[in-house]
Amino acid sequence: MLPLLQLAADGANHTLKEVLPTLADQFGLAEAERNELLPSGQENVFRNRVSWANTYLKKAGLLRSERRGYFSITERGKDVLLQHPKSIDVKFLAQFPEFQVFKGASKGEARLEEVPTPESAVTQTPLELLETAYAKIRSELTADVLDRIKAESASIFERVVVELLLRMGYGGSRSDAGQAIGKSGDEGLDGVIKEDRLGLEIIYLQAKRWTATVGRPEIQKFAGALHGQHANKGIFITTSDFSREAHEYVARIGSKIVLIDGPTLAQLMIDFGVGVTTEKIYEVKRVDSDFFESI
Repeated sequence: MLPLLQLAADGANHTLKEVLPTLADQFGLAEAERNELLPSGQENVFRNRVSWANTYLKKAGLLRSERRGYFSITERGKDVLLQHPKSIDVKFLAQFPEFQVFKGASKGEARLEEVPTPESAVTQTPLELLETAYAKIRSELTADVLDRIKAESASIFERVVVELLLRMGYGGSRSDAGQAIGKSGDEGLDGVIKEDRLGLEIIYLQAKRWTATVGRPEIQKFAGALHGQHANKGIFITTSDFSREAHEYVARIGSKIVLIDGPTLAQLMIDFGVGVTTEKIYEVKRVDSDFFESI
């Protein structure tokens, strides 16, 4: 937060877009660090941190916004810089009553959580904390779903695959998909599914509830079976994983084969609501500036 306040010391109006490159240079950020995204992949990490630093400094009365999208230093901000602080963090800002109110303090005591600030390598803004927590919950859920799949019978695994493919828009009807999967393999194929409800394209399937790594020989066998059916599209699903050689082989051949390993299978189940249920929904909203400009 201190570098942002120092940049505003010239008294001019600045925008976040304008100061981001300068701040990134000051922090010595590499190109990858400048372009890093939050876990959601929808917002830049560094811009998010600078934005929150701007918000905190405004709430403490060190910066102000005289027009939308711009900020400038206040007299209080100038006084703070005259103190030559080594850094500015949440504890430092807690001395200002306005910031205490912003953080929900009561009875004159700033009951502030120890939240790292942009000067720290482990800084996380509220949005980052939320997204990091979500990523951790999702990671743990992925592991739990995969463990459950591995513990179930082969027939349940087959029904899971049927339900997932239907949720993803494949397989035609549930009856069609159920008949196509889990039958005895024909030349190494477990079944076929429709790519669309009209059945214009057919995809051949291999679904294996295995624990051992699936190597290149198994994928070659699958590719050969596709060739025998004059087909060029296949999906190989396993509860385990695939070797590097298997991935390299798929990348070189003409047939389009998609490899879905255990973690990917579990993540798809989460994305399409198979075997999981929604516990809570949180909406993160921001001020709609266009609304206030239009009224």
